Amino acid sequence: MNGVELSFPQRMRLERFKCAQSVDLHCHCLPGVDDGPADLEEALALCRTLVRDGFTKVIATPHQLGRWDGENFPEDVRKGVKDLQTHLDAHKIPLTILPGGEVRVDERIPKLLETDRISTLGDTKKYLLLELPSTLVMDPDLLMQHLFATGLHIVLAHCERYEFLFRNIASVEKWIEKGTILQVNAGSLTGAFGPGSQNAAWEWIRRGWISVVATDAHSLGTRRPRMTEAIDLIAERCGEEAAGRMCVINPSKLADGEELT
Repeated sequence: MNGVELSFPQRMRLERFKCAQSVDLHCHCLPGVDDGPADLEEALALCRTLVRDGFTKVIATPHQLGRWDGENFPEDVRKGVKDLQTHLDAHKIPLTILPGGEVRVDERIPKLLETDRISTLGDTKKYLLLELPSTLVMDPDLLMQHLFATGLHIVLAHCERYEFLFRNIASVEKWIEKGTILQVNAGSLTGAFGPGSQNAAWEWIRRGWISVVATDAHSLGTRRPRMTEAIDLIAERCGEEAAGRMCVINPSKLADGEELT
């Protein structure tokens, strides 16, 4: 961050949880690459909001495969991250951007990883942020066996938003049994994605199934960052330790390529 002084919300986040960084693991902040910011101006505005929401570091996770098949290759993401970082530093916005991707499930994933055609979180080659179709029922058995052959850990993006999961709680347990790390969106906890997703997110947190909360921010509108709200709600309902673990400590570990404990 070129020595730029941290903002008050950032300092408060780090002091509150006695940590060195506050990481958003899932964020669409690169300009003009997917359904996130349309241009640099919007990207900078989103990054300023992420700073006000207490983040010091963000993994840029543009969509890969699916609708964006043939776009947003890792080399493009790395360049986009470098360019955005240059503009953040020039505007003295105290935020560090790391490369990553939100990867749509695809039978080619193992081969695409070998050839550097899809991204891992933080470019560490340790964690893959996986997106599923929104309504199609998927059994994790064969899929996870296939993906674990890559040697990566799977982080299931916004798991509470898949209707086939929140309507069948037993199916969630199957994903966990396969070693999947579950990520929920901060906005789901506040009701931004409807009652089905909200109820599922809170029930799965109560059961201890959720490891990571992220923003999945796309803009300053309905998909804006809401982590501070989520942290306070989790702390109120589940305690400060749970809020820190899901919203700060675990995202930091994943970003650094460390194992969750």
